[in-house]
Amino acid sequence: MAQGRTYGKPAATPPEGWPIGTFTTYADAQAAVDELSDRDEFPVSDLTIVGVDLMQVERVVGRLTWGKVLGGGALYGMWMGLFFGLLLGLFQEDWIAPLITGVVVGAVFGLILAAVPYGMQNGRRDFASTTEIVAGRYDVLCNPRNAEKARDLLAQRRLR
Repeated sequence: MAQGRTYGKPAATPPEGWPIGTFTTYADAQAAVDELSDRDEFPVSDLTIVGVDLMQVERVVGRLTWGKVLGGGALYGMWMGLFFGLLLGLFQEDWIAPLITGVVVGAVFGLILAAVPYGMQNGRRDFASTTEIVAGRYDVLCNPRNAEKARDLLAQRRLR
């Protein structure tokens, strides 16, 4: 297989253009682009927002205990069992039995599927977290033919 082929999908290319502004938050960069888009004569398709100095941030949201893990697994399993029980109950006259069976079996499987991975960790990861990619700063780039005009318009915005 040849390297570098994307098979129907265009290859990602680095952004091009001249920097017209640097912002600490994505919302500020969006506001600058929005300001330029409010000018009818400015071609906003020449603009690109680029996140620079990317970092992965993992925020710890709480401690995990056996009770939380098993309770969460059982609850998730019960919801899945409820769904499948209702689905099977649609095709039978007695819909209560498949519903109850689905919830009970779902709870058992949810317990098992939550307990096994948590138990295999041996206490090495007793916390829950969320992970996100954030940028240290955001640059707004513009096609060179309109970069000077864009800088001037943004400078006028800052003076107001």
